[in-house]
Order: sequence, then structure tokens, then C-alpha cells
Amino acid sequence: MTSGPNSRAVASDVDVLPFDVVPRRGGVRAGRVAETAKAGKAAKARKGAKVAASALPVARVAVDVALAHLDRPFDYLVPETLAAQAVSGTRVRVRFAGQLVDGFVIERVESSEHAGRLAFLERVVSPEVVLTPLVLAAARAVADRWAGTLADVLRLAVPPRHARVEGTPSRPLDPEGPARHARSSGLSTPWRRYRAGERLVASLRGGGRPRAVWAALPGGGWAAEIAGLAAAAVGGGRGVLILVPDGGAAATVGAEVESVLGDGAHVVLTADLGPAERYRRFLAVSRGEVRVVVGTRAAAFAPVAGLGLVVVWDDGSDLHAEPRAPYPHAREISLLRGQIHDAAVVVGGHAVTAEGARLVATGWAKAVVPERATIRAVAPRVVSGEDAAARAADRGARLPTIAWQAAHDALMRKSPVLVQVPRGGYLPALSCDRCRTPLRCAFCSGPLTAGGGDAGGAPSCSWCGRLAAGWRCPECGGARYRAVLVGARRTAEELGRAFPGVAVRTSAGEDVVARVPAGPTLVIATPGAEPVVDGGYGAALLLDGWAMLSRADLRVGEETLRRWLNAASLVRPASDGGVVVVLADPGLRPVQALIRWDPLGHAERELADRVALGFPPAAVFAELTGEPEAVSEMLATLESPEAATVLGPVAVSPPHRANPAREGATARALIRAPRAAASELAASLARAQGVRSARKLTPVRVRIDPIDIG
Repeated sequence: MTSGPNSRAVASDVDVLPFDVVPRRGGVRAGRVAETAKAGKAAKARKGAKVAASALPVARVAVDVALAHLDRPFDYLVPETLAAQAVSGTRVRVRFAGQLVDGFVIERVESSEHAGRLAFLERVVSPEVVLTPLVLAAARAVADRWAGTLADVLRLAVPPRHARVEGTPSRPLDPEGPARHARSSGLSTPWRRYRAGERLVASLRGGGRPRAVWAALPGGGWAAEIAGLAAAAVGGGRGVLILVPDGGAAATVGAEVESVLGDGAHVVLTADLGPAERYRRFLAVSRGEVRVVVGTRAAAFAPVAGLGLVVVWDDGSDLHAEPRAPYPHAREISLLRGQIHDAAVVVGGHAVTAEGARLVATGWAKAVVPERATIRAVAPRVVSGEDAAARAADRGARLPTIAWQAAHDALMRKSPVLVQVPRGGYLPALSCDRCRTPLRCAFCSGPLTAGGGDAGGAPSCSWCGRLAAGWRCPECGGARYRAVLVGARRTAEELGRAFPGVAVRTSAGEDVVARVPAGPTLVIATPGAEPVVDGGYGAALLLDGWAMLSRADLRVGEETLRRWLNAASLVRPASDGGVVVVLADPGLRPVQALIRWDPLGHAERELADRVALGFPPAAVFAELTGEPEAVSEMLATLESPEAATVLGPVAVSPPHRANPAREGATARALIRAPRAAASELAASLARAQGVRSARKLTPVRVRIDPIDIG
């Protein structure tokens, strides 16, 4: 069995395909199915059999089967009774390998290129068009870019159906309403603070397709600036897609968009809406009722009509990385959609990633950054207190004098103080007091933690929950342990004693606080969970910088600076007494970038280092993870690019166990290739996955450019 150039066929396809379902293919016998159908239509009608549609009788269907060797469209006949409903983009049910499965109609054509018999569509699930041609093209591009399957991507792109929601009638449309509102808003003023900012807004208003990497100023104005971009694009008659890391940011941007475009001009799409509400809002977009979408990565494929602008905020956040196959990143999806839709793309944040710096370095995008004088006027004063922190730790104190004084001064001015700690919990990391060996569970080798304030309580394992009563260090025999890292709850407890009478709030884990009132309050928060306060914080204390910078991760410096900048941006300007104390070595590059407030400069130096070392984004990395034998087999058969280098495989621990021997070994291999060979590497990995899938071999997980490559 063969197939056309757009499919991935292997020799063993014939063993798994049913006789009545065939892939789209090229051949000299095109049209034979249509001729046969026409010749026998009268006879079938007399016998009561299904009759193919008289016009465009063949539907090409993307079947919801995520097997790599079947990643291509399949041809089916359209019954005359379904001809009006089975249009491109609708959901259908088809018989595949003897079972009824879901699928999407990709297109209707006059004839099939298959010489044999075709099966009929079983039914049209819904006449609602939920998959547009441009979104389909983007999904196909994402599948190819990350060596995945179209079925996996479509599960991310189109939410599950809810019949009751589809029955809700569309609301009356006023397509010019938001545009009129936008044209009268005149929101270019905030962008005057940036170099090329007004040119960016003017280009969007005029229907241009600018591409920018934006380093946002500190303060709470970033959401209003994004709303200004949306207003400019809508005023130019185009749709807008805005992607943010989490639901809190989506709500903030949504409120600003509503203030400039009016009620009903946008929807917020997030995964935690619930199935029915998410589908209701998705339909509002697909039906063209709204042309502005604000959402998390769940909205990356939203079918915005006339898409003319894609904005990605805080693209360095790991929340933009999809944890499900094929593991795409929202930033890269946005870049692909910008190219496919011929739309403007703005990648922004308080920090700039190495990927963003590469877009500027290659000329693909222009940098939109503030003037130095503007930064000095709105940024807080940043000081480093690493030496003081070390001396305080030796005395058993949580805060050095410089940090305590900054907090005290802010509280005396009736201002809230933000304290950022790397981890939640109480004492999330412990080590031997004598030799500093980390505490590990004797049963599963998981990390031991102290979960509460009872000093006499035994530590417990954070994996299996067993108590480690009578623990002794396996290296030195010591029985005393100390905290390597102090969590948010323990920090709140200690600072509450240091500042008696001051309210203490904690925002971490499942208990995230969105906003706190102005006034003298200590707010203890983990990165990404910092609440917003009206008027800004009087001071911010960035604790345990050494812990954030000591992680074994390729992006550790970039990620640490991003977390610091996001927290520091919530602090009042230095002219209003705002101060940020960072407890880290002042000679380190991220600390210097924070002190100077120079995210683009840091990203450019980070990119230069990665180019020299051959790390992403200068090169493309593919990670293969699975059973050692399976990984080795795949590497042996992989037709990788000539310039590719294989690193490994090596044994690794499963994410929930420190001892892989307890559950079977896991191996990981990395393949590095020049960025120019990214498409070739992805295609070779897809072919290898297809071979393994067809032969029913042990699966191997493939991730391209994973964010946690370290």
C-alpha cells in the first residue's frame, strides 16, 4: 500500500488499515470511484442503499487516531442525505478499523485518487464549523514542527462539543461597533514611552503587519498597553489574539480590553472555565461574534476571524509550554500563526528571553524598549545584600539588616511589603547539620521535608509520606538537620514575629491571592503568585537568590531574572520611596541586569553564550525518553540530519522517583542539530515514530526544544 507525498506511509500499513478506509494518495486512476458511484447510483437507490452526493461526493477526513503511521487524511463517500451538513470544518463520525471514531471534514472533492471501494460517512455530529482552513494549516504546521500527529494537535485546538451550547442562538452582531469604539479611544499615549512604540501602534491602525519584541516598563501599565495594541488592530478592521500565562493575567487584560473596546467585544478563554462555558466562548469566536480573544495556552488556536495581531505576554513562563503531546510552546504557535495568517506579532514581558533576542538579532522582529530616562523615572531602586544575608544566616536570622530596614521603612510609611521566596511550604528542603548531605527517604529516596511548625516533629517524605523518625545521616551519622531552603509558611511565621502587630498574608501553591489592599501588610509569595496592590508595594525583598540561581537548568539565569523583574515591577518608583532588596551575589549577570533594569541586554548576552555553546535557540534539541532498549533502537534506525549530534543515551530518574531501579530504568538521549536543520530533524523523528507505531513497538516520548532541557 502506497500513499501520496503528503502522508507518512510505511510498509506495514496494510496490516492495520481496514479494507474500506483508504488514505489520500496520488495515482493515475483518479476519478474511478466517482465514476463507479455515478454508474451504480440508480441501482443502490432501488435497493435502499446509501447514495453518494451528486456534488463533491468525497470527503477528506482527519480521523481522531493518534497513531504516527496513520497521520494523514482519509477519503470517505458523503451520503446524499448528509451533503448539506458535511462541509469543511464540521465534526463527523466514521468507521475506522471496524470502530466508530470522530473526525473533522477537511475538504470536499469531486473524486478520490483511490482505486478501491470507499466507506460512507456514518453521520455528521454537528453542522457547526469548528475547524477553519487557517487553523487547520496552523495545526498541521505545529504537528510537523514538533514531530507530532495532527490528531493530537486538533485535540488541543478544538474543545469537546456540548450539544446544548450549540443550540444557543447567536447574538445579533455589530461588526463595526468595536472598531468605532477603538478608533475613538486614541490609546497611543502609553506607547510614547517606548522607542518605536508609536510607530508600532500606527502600523497596526493602518493595517500593517509589524513584528516586535517588547520589554515592558515596571508598574501595572502593561495590561493597558496590550489593550492599546488590541484597539489599534481592531480599529484597522482585524481580529486579535492575546496569550498570557495564567487566568489572573487573562482577567487583568480582559478588563482593560473591555474598557477600551466596550462590553461584548472580547472573550476570555482559559482551560479552567469548565467544558460547557469554554465551548460556548469558543463558538462565539468561531461564529464571528467577537474578534478579540484573551486567554492562556488553551486559546492558542482560537479561530479568530480576520486575525491581524497576536500578542504573547511573558513568553518565558513555563505555563506557556503545553504538557501534552506534541508539547508545543505558545510563543512558537503564535509565530507560526502570524506567518500563516499574515498577522502582526508582538512578544512582550518585563523580561526578554533568549528566543526573543534571537528574533531581534535575525531581523525578524524589532525591539520596542523604553528610554533609559523613562526607566529611571518609573523603576524602583534595586540594591543587593548577599554579604549581609550570609552573615544573617550564620546568626540564624531570616532577614539581613538591609532587608529588615527596607521592610521597616516601608511599613512605617503605611505601605505593603512583598517578600518573594523560591518555594512554598514550611521547610521544603533539609540537609544534615554536620556534612550538609540532603535528607532522603530510606524507602523511596524522596526528599524529606518539615511540614509544620512543631520543632520536635520528625521530617516526612514529600513523595511517599512516610515519617523519618530517628533519622541519621548515612554519610556522617549525625542526627541533627537544618533547613536548606525556608518555605513561604515558615518565612511568614518568622516575619510575623519580627514585625509584631503587622498583618501577614501568604500567597503560594493552591492558596494564591490575586489582590491585597493598600496598607502596612507583609505579603509572602512564591514566584508567579505575587498579589497586585493598588499604588504598588513600598518595598520588595527577593530572598534566597542563591537557591534560585543554583538550579541545574539551561535557563536558570533567564528564569531567575524573569521572576525578579515580575516581582520588582509591582514596587513603586524610586522617587516614591520604592526599593527592591535582592539577596544574591551582585557580581552575577542576572543581578546586574536587575539593578540596571536591562532585560534586553541580558537576553542578548544569554543568546551569545548559547550560540557559542550550541544550545537553544541557536540550535534545535530533540529529547528522546523511554525504556533504554527502545531509545537505543530508535536512535539506531533514525535518519537524522548529517550535522546532527547524538548525546547519550543515559539513565535518568523518573520524575517521581530518585531510584529508577524500583520501577524500571528510564533512558534519555538528546539530538542536537543546527537551527536550519530543524524541519529535517522533526520529519526524521516523525518517520521513526511512524515505524515504531506500525510495528507496535515500545513507545518513545519525543520532545523538541523542551524548556526543561537542563
